[in-house]
Amino acid sequence: MKKIEAIIRKSKFRNVKEALHEVGVNFFSYWDVTGLGNEKEGHVYRGVSYSTSDIQRRHIAIVVNDDFEQITIETILKAAATGKVGDGKIFVSDIQEAYRIRTGEKGGQTLN
Repeated sequence: MKKIEAIIRKSKFRNVKEALHEVGVNFFSYWDVTGLGNEKEGHVYRGVSYSTSDIQRRHIAIVVNDDFEQITIETILKAAATGKVGDGKIFVSDIQEAYRIRTGEKGGQTLN
């Protein structure tokens, strides 16, 4: 099993959510986060300068079976991309075990 975490633009969340549902990823957690990025220059909008290094993002956490890892990553990459600095990051880590609290069942079948 793999845990896939993505930090994306809030404006792309709906696209990512719909794309994940289309490929069969129907369960994930998300929350709003603020972080600092690499972009150092500010932008001017209607005469007001603002920093783009600390923009609101959405953090998505998904646990999938190993055979679903690549389709999940590719889906996020495609749906979240704008081609501009600040599109986000994806992190993948191993999950040793999963348990379904209701039944005590363990293993990959708990993700279904």
